[in-house]
Amino acid sequence: MRFKVHLIPEAKQDFKKLDESIKKIVLKKLIQLETNPLLGEALGNKAGLDLTGYFKMYILKRKLRIIYEIKKEILLIEVISIGKRDKFSAYIQAYLRKMK
Repeated sequence: MRFKVHLIPEAKQDFKKLDESIKKIVLKKLIQLETNPLLGEALGNKAGLDLTGYFKMYILKRKLRIIYEIKKEILLIEVISIGKRDKFSAYIQAYLRKMK
C-alpha cells in the first residue's frame, strides 16, 4: 500500500526555509513515509500540548522534526510541521496549526 505525502501550506513554507542540503534529507524521509507511514513515533501530550493522533520523525540527529498525521482511510500522510527541536518549536507549530 502506497500513501501520498501532502504538506499543508504552512509545512511547505517550513520546507522552503531549509538549506538545500537539509531539504534533500527531509525529502528522502518524506519519500520513505509513502511506503512506511509508521516510520515515526506516535505523539501524545508533548510539553503540555495534546498531539494525540500525530507522529514525529527525527532528522539530523534529532535536531529537526517532521510532525505528521496518518489518514489511513484515504492513504494520505499530512505533514503539519517541519521544525527545530529547540524549545519545542516544531510541536508548538503543529499544535497551533492543528487548532485552525
